[in-house]
Amino acid sequence: MELEDAFRAVGEFGPYQRRAVGLLVLLQLYMAGQAMLLVLVGAAPDFLVDQTAAGSRGVRFTEDLDSIVTEWSLVQDEAYKVSLAGSLFFAGVLVGNIVFGPLSDSIGRRPVFLTVLFFEVLFGFLTAVAPSYELFALSRLLVGLMNGGMGLVCFALTQEYVGRSYWAMTGTMSNCAFAVGIALFGLLGFCVRPWRTLAATTNSPGVLFFLLAVVLPESPRWLYSQGRVDEAEEILRYVAMRNGCPASNLKLRRADPALQRKGGGGLLRLVSHPVLRWRTMLLMYTWYACSLVYYGLTLGAGTTSGSRYGNVVMYGLVELPAYPLCMYFINKPWAGRRRSTAGFLCLAGASCLCTVILPEDSAGALINSRSLALMGKLLVSAAFNIVYIYTAELYPTSIRNAGLGVCSMACRVGGILAPFVPSMRVVHSSLPFTVFCLSGLTAGCLTLLLPETLGSPPGETLEPPPLDPASGRVLHPKLHLYEKTSRWPTDRHPGDLQTDGHSSYRQTAR
Repeated sequence: MELEDAFRAVGEFGPYQRRAVGLLVLLQLYMAGQAMLLVLVGAAPDFLVDQTAAGSRGVRFTEDLDSIVTEWSLVQDEAYKVSLAGSLFFAGVLVGNIVFGPLSDSIGRRPVFLTVLFFEVLFGFLTAVAPSYELFALSRLLVGLMNGGMGLVCFALTQEYVGRSYWAMTGTMSNCAFAVGIALFGLLGFCVRPWRTLAATTNSPGVLFFLLAVVLPESPRWLYSQGRVDEAEEILRYVAMRNGCPASNLKLRRADPALQRKGGGGLLRLVSHPVLRWRTMLLMYTWYACSLVYYGLTLGAGTTSGSRYGNVVMYGLVELPAYPLCMYFINKPWAGRRRSTAGFLCLAGASCLCTVILPEDSAGALINSRSLALMGKLLVSAAFNIVYIYTAELYPTSIRNAGLGVCSMACRVGGILAPFVPSMRVVHSSLPFTVFCLSGLTAGCLTLLLPETLGSPPGETLEPPPLDPASGRVLHPKLHLYEKTSRWPTDRHPGDLQTDGHSSYRQTAR
C-alpha cells in the first residue's frame, strides 16, 4: 500500500501518536523559556551615575533587581552586550538550522534530535553558572546552536509521526505550546528573581524531556524516503499494535530504490531543482519577515511600560487566539494555506503602520500604540504558525528538513536583527514600526506567488514520475513533485520539462 494508506490503516493520530506528539509539543515550553531567557535575565533597571572625589564615575542602580546587567554593570558603553547576547543566541540557532537540518535528512531524525537535546540541556546549565559575561555569551551561542537543530527536527517529527490530515493540527499545537511557554516563563520570572536561579530552573525540565524522548522511534516517513522500507514497516506495525489495531500484514509499496536514493541531496537539491529554488527564495523572505516582526515585538516586552513580568505573560497569551483562527482559515478552500499566510502578514504590517501614524498623545485611549503592537503580535503569530505548516507541505519528505533548515536560517537572520531594531528609535520614534510594517506587507504579497497545498497529496521524492513500460501510465504519482496536466508523449522522457499542451506532468513552479 501507499504510505498514506498505511497511516490510515495503523491510525493517523492514535493513542501512541498522541503520546509521542504530546511529548514533542510539551518540549516547546522548554524551548520558549530558552528563547525568551534574556528578556528577564538581561533586564536593565534604572541607574544613577555617581561622581566620586577621586574623579571616577560609579553606577548605582535604583531598583533591587538581580540580572546580568547589575552583576556585570552592562550599562552605558557596555549596554550593547545585552542585545549582543540575544543576537548570539539567534546566530547559534541559524547555524544549527544549517548544520542539523540537512544532517537529519542524511542520518535520521532521532539521533540528531537526541544529541542536540542532550547538549542544549548541558549548555543551558553552563549559562546559569557562567562566571563572566564572555562565558555567558558563549553559552547562549551554544544553546542557540542546539536549539536550532532541536526545534527543526522536533517540528518535523510532530508532522511525520501522524497522517497528513493531522499535520496542520500538530503544527498548530507546537506553536501554541511555544506561546504558552512564553507566558509561563513570565510567571516563573516573577516567582524566581535571581537570574542564575531563574536560568537553572528554566533549563531543568530539559533533563526530564530527554529521558522521556529516548524511547521515541525514528520517523517512518524518513525511513521510507531513504528506501529503508522494511524498517518503516516495522515501526508502522509497532504503532498499529500500540494503537490497538494490529496490522501484521502491512506491506508498503516498493518504489524504485534508485529514485529514492536520488530523492535526497539536501542543500544542493534546493539550489539545482528549479521548482524548489523558486519556492525556497520566497519562503526564506517570508520566514525572515515573520521572525523579525515576531521577535522584534516579543523581545521588546521587557522594555514596555508596566510590569516587565506582566508584559512577558501578556505577549505570550496574546498569541493564543491566533491559533484557532489558523485552524479555521487554513482548512477552508477559499482561504487555504497561501491566502491565509498572506492575509495575516499584510494585516500585521497594517497594524504596525497604524502604530506609526497614531498621534503621540493617544496613550490613554483604547486604541493606542501598545494595543496595536499586541494586535500586530497576534497577527504575525498566526502567519508564523501557518508558514511552518505550509513549508513542510511544500517540500518532499526526502529533503523536508533541508528545506525547513534553509528557511529557518533566514528566519534566524530576522531573529539576529530583531534585538537591535528598537534602538532605531534614536533616529526617529516611528522607525522600528516602519520596518515591521514594510516587512509584513512585502512578505504577504510575495507569499501569493507560492502554490496552494490544501488538498494536495504530500510529495515523498523529487524525481520525475516513472512510466509503466507496458501501459505508459505514470507509476506512483503521489510520490513526486509534479502535477498532472494531460497526456505524456511517447517520444519524450518523463524527466523533460514540457511547456506545450502535450505534457503529462509539469513541475509545479507556480
